[in-house]
Amino acid sequence: MNDNLKTKQYIHGLFIHFLHLKEQYEERESGAFLGEVQKVISFEAPLNMTEIHVIACIGEHEPINLTAIADRMDISKGNISKICAKLVKQDWARKTQLSDNKKEIFFRLTSRGKKLFDLHEELHVKAQEQFMSFLGLYNETELEFAKRFLGDIIQFYDADKW
Repeated sequence: MNDNLKTKQYIHGLFIHFLHLKEQYEERESGAFLGEVQKVISFEAPLNMTEIHVIACIGEHEPINLTAIADRMDISKGNISKICAKLVKQDWARKTQLSDNKKEIFFRLTSRGKKLFDLHEELHVKAQEQFMSFLGLYNETELEFAKRFLGDIIQFYDADKW
């Protein structure tokens, strides 16, 4: 086996290991986040991370309609409709209409939803700061390579070459 093939196999193994660690990290972080949310905001029915990200999407773009949420999150309108109905029922979001458009329904966060949105934003800022600190280990040339590599790997998976 030539050295190039060995290196590629090694990189593949590292990538698979990275995916496993990322999955474990996300499970830990989402559990910790949901626990933190329950300390600050009481709620009976559990929320999943997709529902929390819908709340974040509404909070970032309110007022926003169902189609725009589905497009921004790349989730079907049917699924977003179900999620939004649950969020309205549980008082995380509310339906509104614009004064110049009485036909279309838009979503806004309730005060409770805004608290959750703020907590979620704090978590993202903290995670971004940690990642920026990590990237500080690399020089400009290494960062350019990382940018190219990650862009290429995203294109590879986006193109559905599997």
